[in-house]
Amino acid sequence: MSAFHSDQHEHKHAPMGMKPRALNASMEIVLTDPKIIVEHLSISYSDGTESLKDIYLAIPKNAITVLFGPAGGGKSTLLRTINRLNDLADVVKVQGHVWLDGVDILDPEIDVITLRRKVGIVFARPVVLPLTIRQNLTYGLELAGQRDRSIHAAAIERSLKAAAIWDEVKDRLDEPAVSLSGGQQQRICLARSLVLEPEVILLDEPTSGLDPISTGKVEASLQTLKESYTIVLVPHSVQQAARVADYAAFFLGGELIEYTIGKQIFTNPLDSRTEDYVEGRFG
Repeated sequence: MSAFHSDQHEHKHAPMGMKPRALNASMEIVLTDPKIIVEHLSISYSDGTESLKDIYLAIPKNAITVLFGPAGGGKSTLLRTINRLNDLADVVKVQGHVWLDGVDILDPEIDVITLRRKVGIVFARPVVLPLTIRQNLTYGLELAGQRDRSIHAAAIERSLKAAAIWDEVKDRLDEPAVSLSGGQQQRICLARSLVLEPEVILLDEPTSGLDPISTGKVEASLQTLKESYTIVLVPHSVQQAARVADYAAFFLGGELIEYTIGKQIFTNPLDSRTEDYVEGRFG
């Protein structure tokens, strides 16, 4: 039985031997053991706009996969779909599948709360709770029924170290989280998502409001985190995408234009639209 399931029914599982469409041969590396497979995904909103159009994407484990492109391309929609936040939006049509470890997370019988513990998300604007730093981190554990203070302490230290902020706040855990700088608050939000030990971390422009030093700290922490997590990132610039991407997918107008190894897509893209965007000719 799937860990996402709230009853005794069995989920459909991803078909074996799936191959990418319109991708180069290097992407066979990704498909040896993908963490997530997005298959024929199309999403439309109530205002009639189609945000995603027949998307196929295989996302590897233990790597940073970047979704980049101009605004309105569908990147954030895809990110929110992977942990079912689009359930709360004005979506009127969803077609296709999103397979996580072989389980279709778009199945209406999925336990969404359990899914969101497995798939954490951090947004562009840090939103800390009006509580202490410590309480921000233990909040999710307590909601999950974990009350053991020794477990709390270990989880706090582990997650703050992973988010590269332990040394800055270890002596301030009982101070209000809102007293921290914007860059520190963003890393607290990252640590808060790590406390529950998810398997996937989704980041939607997590450094867009940060200064270069804070941005560098977040990017450095991601390079360490990918050893233990699958990371999907919507960057705030092409430059950031090029710095952090192990794999990169270029989205334009709801379509996936190109998806390959990060170094290649930023130095030798296969599609002229990707090249034009990377070179700054539009967007």
